[in-house]
Amino acid sequence: MSMCARCGIEFHCAVADGGDAPCWCMTAPAGLPLPDSAGATCWCPACLKERIAANLVKTDNDRAHD
Repeated sequence: MSMCARCGIEFHCAVADGGDAPCWCMTAPAGLPLPDSAGATCWCPACLKERIAANLVKTDNDRAHD
């Protein structure tokens, strides 16, 4: 099991934990930078979803001010 670098919950990461199928995060939008948390790179589904939503709101607000 992996541990979310943001909230600390345990979750399954096919990349870090091993597995034949692609990790669930491979379906997330590409190109979303995540802050480095002591070298950890994995966030749980809930934290990644929240980060994506916050980034979409920020992007929409930035476009509104252009």
